[in-house]
Order: sequence, then C-alpha cells, then structure tokens
Amino acid sequence: MLAALLRLLALRPLLTITIFGIPLLMLAVIGLLAVGLVKFLIFVVLPIALVIWALRWLFGRDRDEA
Repeated sequence: MLAALLRLLALRPLLTITIFGIPLLMLAVIGLLAVGLVKFLIFVVLPIALVIWALRWLFGRDRDEA
C-alpha cells in the first residue's frame, strides 16, 4: 500500500505538491502571522499602553477620586 502511494505521488507531481505543499504553505503563513502579531503586540501595543499607564500614574495622583 505504501509503495503504491509513493508510486502514485511520484507519477503525479502536481498531486504531490497539492497534498504536501498546501498544508506546509498554510503552516508557514500561520507561523509568520503569529510572529508578526507578537511583534506588533510587543513593539506597538505594549509601549502605547505603558505610556498611557505612566501618564495616568503621573498626572492622575493629584485628583480626588470620590
């Protein structure tokens, strides 16, 4: 059975690319998107949040919160 499957994939390269290539391509795309999202969170969202937190901490202390 394995030999027949290997022979089938060897004779039809487009089928081989479709079976093995598309899932690998999707894994690569998902991985790149995940890395990009983590970089975006670390280098864009986190500094903005820290600046907002620091400004609220510095300038929000003299107000009475009643």
